[in-house]
Amino acid sequence: WIHCHTPATDASGTVKAAMDVLFNDFQDMRLPAQLRVSMACCLNMCGAVHCSDIAILGYHRKPPMLDHEYLDKVCEIPLAVSPCPTAAIKPAKVQLANGKEVKSVDV
Repeated sequence: WIHCHTPATDASGTVKAAMDVLFNDFQDMRLPAQLRVSMACCLNMCGAVHCSDIAILGYHRKPPMLDHEYLDKVCEIPLAVSPCPTAAIKPAKVQLANGKEVKSVDV
């Protein structure tokens, strides 16, 4: 499985639902030997959904809400920004309500 490694989509429920359907086909060898199943939260090709046999594509109706105060403590910002080939997630410096400037991302 290839899945989005940024915290934009929680893949566990989607993977469970897809494998519940496909598991018997894998066991009985009714699928091609090189079957590629992938998931991504956008069509920007970081999840390789454009070249997979079965692609699961999630999308957001609204941009994800960001908590700038804690983002740099729970996420390595360069690793969150670098996989996106279209720069939909960009690094940014944000001024908090208390006047402190922190490193964050802009979507």
